[in-house]
Amino acid sequence: MATTKAPEDAYTAAPFVPEHADLAALREAAAGCRGCPLHRDATRTVFGAGDTGARVMLVGEQPGDQEDRQGRPFVGPAGKLLDRALAEVGIDPGETYVTNAVKHFKFARSGPGKRRIHKAPSLRETVACGPWLAAELRLVEPELIVVLGATAGKALLGSSFRVTEVRGTVLEAEIHGRRERLVPTVHPSSVLRADDREGAYRGLLSDLKVAARTLV
Repeated sequence: MATTKAPEDAYTAAPFVPEHADLAALREAAAGCRGCPLHRDATRTVFGAGDTGARVMLVGEQPGDQEDRQGRPFVGPAGKLLDRALAEVGIDPGETYVTNAVKHFKFARSGPGKRRIHKAPSLRETVACGPWLAAELRLVEPELIVVLGATAGKALLGSSFRVTEVRGTVLEAEIHGRRERLVPTVHPSSVLRADDREGAYRGLLSDLKVAARTLV
């Protein structure tokens, strides 16, 4: 049985991850995770969602503002763009499993209305959340992982990962005891921020087409 308390100076979700749990039990346990300080300011834990028998797992960075409010991953503007791109290359978004390397929203308040502005999680916070992602991988057992951005890539493949160097290629790696195939691409939020949004979207589509061909 998992315990419910981590050492005061430790950043790890491991004590909160129950053994031999299904995804529903993992999601319930994750709601009480105190493995790093991010839980203090976030509204809730945002666990993975989707088809538990999915051939494709999509891994992003962390929940955003809308995800934190609604409790589901990829429901904001970046998620809508991702769904559109997946459908365009022939991957049914409803048949995927989507999650994030970090399960709590990290933000700073800024501006007159004190809007919550995304802040990238630290390596320590990403590593702390790793046991949840490892448990999801063991249960879903995807045929292919689509890596969305640098943080997800470093969480899965190590700190030397550079999305610009390997995007749109098929990689193979040993991850949490399983041999995985991965296709890295940019995070869809970067498309929304791009000066040339149409060009950035075409680049995302090109990478996702590689993923779609890999599944044939």
